Amino acid sequence: MKQELYGHFHPDERQFVDKAWEWVSHAGDYHESKLTEFLDPRQGYIVQSLVNRHPDVQVRWEGGSPDAERKRALIAPDYRELDDEDMEMKVLAITSGESKFLSLEHGDYMGSILGLGIKRSKVGDIHVLEDGCHVIIAADIANYMNMNLTGVHRIQVSTELLPLSELRSSPVKLETMELTVASLRLDGIAADVTRLSRSKIMVPIKAGRVRVNWKVEEDPSCALKDGDVVSIQGFGRFKVLEIGSLTKKGRYRVQVGKFV
Repeated sequence: MKQELYGHFHPDERQFVDKAWEWVSHAGDYHESKLTEFLDPRQGYIVQSLVNRHPDVQVRWEGGSPDAERKRALIAPDYRELDDEDMEMKVLAITSGESKFLSLEHGDYMGSILGLGIKRSKVGDIHVLEDGCHVIIAADIANYMNMNLTGVHRIQVSTELLPLSELRSSPVKLETMELTVASLRLDGIAADVTRLSRSKIMVPIKAGRVRVNWKVEEDPSCALKDGDVVSIQGFGRFKVLEIGSLTKKGRYRVQVGKFV
């Protein structure tokens, strides 16, 4: 079965595929349930694909808000009622009296959280608000974070734990860019977005540090399309919003949005 499964996924994903298939098979064959850590959309796709292969298994997803990107999965036998199960998530509300606090961005909060030794898988979506920030976290690290997160980007902050019902979510913010490119290749568009040369953007691509729709993409000639999300380690993320018409010189008009 594993060799059949491997054919559908990138070689770098095999370790996660093995783990996810173990969760699914144990739910179906041994009546065990598994609450995962927070999964990114690609990991979520893999889990859902494997659940769909087992007739006796179901999964419930929860990320705190309807449009959550990172979610926890509860994988269980199909006869269990999951709606009232505790998904073990809390909201960490972060505030500060300092004026510079309101200029903090998503990356500032993430950096400070990971700086406490917290694994990325313990943290869900980060919602930057006009007057603070709400972070979805796993319940088992909630007290630790509440006690130890005292500063973000050298700004002193206060924290409070809230139930999931009090989450204030924020819409995704994108800084739009209008590009004209010779082709829809990954390396060309990524080079323009990051303002790097074509040769320099090849370094993270070839090193496996670029993901398209959360899947590692090492082929620089990969053609991007509407809706694709590209993440480049160290350079952030962008989304292809629209591929427009050709210019008179035969170049593509492309609108992208950089996540801010």
